[in-house]
Amino acid sequence: MESLPISPYMIFTREQWAALRDSEPMTLTYEELLTLQGIDYELSIDEVEDIYLPLSRLLNYYVNARTGRQSVLMKFLNQKPQKIPFIISIAGSVSVGKSTTARVLQALLSRWQDNTRVALVTTDGFLYPNATLEEKGIMLKKGFPQSYDIKKLLQFVTDIKSGKRNIRVPKYSHLIYDVIPDTYDIIDQPDILIIEGLNVLQSGMDYPYEKPRIFLSDFVDFSIYVDADEEKLEEWYITRFMKFRQGAFTNPKSYFHSFAELSEKEAKKTAKTIWREINRKNLRKNILPTRERASLILHKSDGHAVDSVQLRK
Repeated sequence: MESLPISPYMIFTREQWAALRDSEPMTLTYEELLTLQGIDYELSIDEVEDIYLPLSRLLNYYVNARTGRQSVLMKFLNQKPQKIPFIISIAGSVSVGKSTTARVLQALLSRWQDNTRVALVTTDGFLYPNATLEEKGIMLKKGFPQSYDIKKLLQFVTDIKSGKRNIRVPKYSHLIYDVIPDTYDIIDQPDILIIEGLNVLQSGMDYPYEKPRIFLSDFVDFSIYVDADEEKLEEWYITRFMKFRQGAFTNPKSYFHSFAELSEKEAKKTAKTIWREINRKNLRKNILPTRERASLILHKSDGHAVDSVQLRK
């Protein structure tokens, strides 16, 4: 472990972090890992054992500590204990592997004890519908802060932290690239809630259409930023785009169906343009500036393997 005097983080190499697993048992099978990995890379057993098992062990301590504080508070107030979910947020760029990180943690954390309920929500469902984005003239800024219905998102996390039951979360379809009208997931008082999205660490950002005084990050108990060098992110985005071109984009219902007909050269050029004109701009302006707000930073290198971990002191 390297501790820098000017840094609020303790920095661990992969080997140092892996040692903190401390015999935490592996509870996922290889077959289960196959269902959790992303389209553009294979999730290895080693990655789970070296990175995610120590992280799940750490989160176990955090959840238990928060539960203890909550019990003390209710005892002081002479009130009955309330079921308040522990919220974990996962942020990072497009193509960095946030969704895989979220799914792996959900699977691991749900196996701590019998009946541990871990819900996973992505902020995609809180995007404005495409028709609204077109009306606002910000369709090409989809994924930027102003493309989200921030009032609806904040109401959701407020309800979660208030212990409300059966909360409706709008569903998003990556196939049609839009929020599905009148379709919802129901979140009913989980023990842990994981929220994954591009901008979940923001606070104090300038929303052109809504200027909230509170932010999603104000409700989060532990935050994770999945990081990688910009060159790697571009490479991974293009790789993923090319795989979608041969898979999901071939579906006539896909919003991006026309991309399936591009030549390989044209498709790579298109992917690079989308990355540089939209995703890279969002990364530099809105996402990367929030990195140092995270409780923990996972830095990835070749093959999506985490090579270092930074933990806030």
